Amino acid sequence: TAVISPQDPTLLIGSSLQATCSLHGDPPGTTAEGLYWTLNGRRLPPELSRVLNASTLALVLANLNGSRQQSGDNLVCHARDGSILAGSCLYVGLPPEKPFNISCWSKNMKDLTCRWTPGAHGETFLHTNYSLKYKLRWYGQDNTCEEYHTVGPHSCHIPKDLALFTPYEIWVEATNRLGSARSDVLTLDILDVVTTDPPPDVHVSRVGGLEDQLSVRWVSPPALKDFLFQAKYQIRYRVEDSVDWKVVDDVSNQTSCRLAGLKPGTVYFVQVRCNPFGIYGSKKAGIWSEWSHPTAASTPRSVRRELKQFLGWLKKHAYCSNLSFRLYDQWRAWMQKSHKTRNQDEGILPSGRRGAARGPAR
Repeated sequence: TAVISPQDPTLLIGSSLQATCSLHGDPPGTTAEGLYWTLNGRRLPPELSRVLNASTLALVLANLNGSRQQSGDNLVCHARDGSILAGSCLYVGLPPEKPFNISCWSKNMKDLTCRWTPGAHGETFLHTNYSLKYKLRWYGQDNTCEEYHTVGPHSCHIPKDLALFTPYEIWVEATNRLGSARSDVLTLDILDVVTTDPPPDVHVSRVGGLEDQLSVRWVSPPALKDFLFQAKYQIRYRVEDSVDWKVVDDVSNQTSCRLAGLKPGTVYFVQVRCNPFGIYGSKKAGIWSEWSHPTAASTPRSVRRELKQFLGWLKKHAYCSNLSFRLYDQWRAWMQKSHKTRNQDEGILPSGRRGAARGPAR
């Protein structure tokens, strides 16, 4: 019984809209005087509209904000009784900006995963379609990636049919109702962007009774065996209550390492990552993998330091020479409470030495 004009307009943020709701067929008892507008279900103030004639109600919206929903804001014309006479979708937003920061990697030298950043502002308030395009550098036709959102909202995975020893050109095209934008072209060879999963089965253990060292061992990622290339590794570790990591770079292609110069009686978290190299004789390194899951272990507590602390505590707390309780056990409880340690109480001193330490206190 009515029509809104313009129908489904698309406008830039900050623009103004002039719309009309025109009755058709002279519905009985309905005139422009009794019509009103709603936007996304909310009634618009009457001062925003005016009657042009008996069958037409006009609306002016100034300085429009971005659409609240990417499918368009609902602009509806109602009769006096609230019934819907006509509707329109209102699209208000920005054209896409040039995507940038494209990065790609391959885990098996047959696939490729890429991600990108969607422009300086990012939000366009309109549905924006991103297409990853690629082709062989010197020949071949444009291809479009099909598996999107694989490692995030702006990413795509090409699972197969990629060539080695030939550079690819890769770019991203962004399109919405207000325009389109294209990124710069990234040129790469698959062999230069190979990566792996993090090393599995990372184990951290004590080195005998050495109080300042831990041994770290791990297993090479399966891809290293499948495709016959080597890898170099990095280790990083931190104290339990710290957020600062210390990185060990000189691990080379070994699958074990000993950390030295650590604090006795301290819990450490350790992670390992991998970077493949030597692929088909290439001298270029690949891309670092993600870090492995943190593995925790503690260094042994220093026996000599512990005995020195005990003797100092004994001198301070022993007020008579003949005491009927075990001062060493009391000191151990005091140490545990004051330092709030998470190390195990058992195994800090061999049983023989523990007994020897208790002897003088009886």
